[in-house]
Amino acid sequence: GFCTAMKRQNQSSVVEFILLGFSDFPELQDKIFGVFLVIYLVTLMGNAIIIAAILLDQTLHIPMYLFLQNLSVVEVSFSAAIMPEMLVVLTTEKTTISFVGCFAQMYFILVFGVNECFLLGAMAYDRFAAICHPLTYPMIMNKRVFVKLVMFSWVSGIMVATLQTSWVFSFPFCGSNVINHISCETPAVLELVCADISLFEIYAFTGTILIILLPFVLILLSYLRILFAILKMPSTTGRQKAFSTCASHVTSVTLFYGTASMTYLQPKSSYSPVTKKLMSLAYTLLTPLLNPLIYSLRNHEMKRALVKLWRRAVVLHTV
Repeated sequence: GFCTAMKRQNQSSVVEFILLGFSDFPELQDKIFGVFLVIYLVTLMGNAIIIAAILLDQTLHIPMYLFLQNLSVVEVSFSAAIMPEMLVVLTTEKTTISFVGCFAQMYFILVFGVNECFLLGAMAYDRFAAICHPLTYPMIMNKRVFVKLVMFSWVSGIMVATLQTSWVFSFPFCGSNVINHISCETPAVLELVCADISLFEIYAFTGTILIILLPFVLILLSYLRILFAILKMPSTTGRQKAFSTCASHVTSVTLFYGTASMTYLQPKSSYSPVTKKLMSLAYTLLTPLLNPLIYSLRNHEMKRALVKLWRRAVVLHTV
């Protein structure tokens, strides 16, 4: 009776949210906007170039590069789910985002975030199979296995996003509608919920371990195995090249999983809002920018494909 009526009334009172972004640092906001805009454009261009280069080069239609192409699609989508809204937040005093807009943003952040968690895992497994089991590699990572791994990443992302977003937005919101964050990420929105979320916190904890920490541990194990395989290599130059490639992959992977797990492991966390925003920036801004650079520019075949794409563009331009 009365309680549900009150609840309903409270819930309907929040029709939109306000994203604070970096409004506590107004003098920084313009500078940040410039930097973020450049990062966003470079991220879009870098990933689009990789997608095109792999698409147009028949010799790259093998799992390793098709994974990379998929990663670039996910990175572009992940950026597009967060960055345009964030740039708006940085240009206005008080950015409002509708209930539906916030729901959509959380949904897509989760679809592409979860997708990336599993995709990076699949990529590490692919490298592990190629380097540690070169003779059986074509059987281990055949077309069917590749398609299954990619499908699994996408389906997981969609399932987690659907469950989690609908669950978060089924809670009553009352009182404040100010999200002290740069986007409608789950932990930030949960702080405005006035209901017992202990069950959700158990789910979030379990989910974070399964979706973020488990792939991360498997990736580290894969790279450890790769490292031991490298150390057995006869040539030092080959060893150095492989080692630096592994090191850069592990660095970008650690940045992504480390900051994401710190954000999602404790939905109502004790970090200061500034710390939360900076951690969020690490995986929403830096990872999509760095991944294409780290995974492609460290790679001879990829460089060749990029040169080929460049030549093709120049020819088209001069004709």
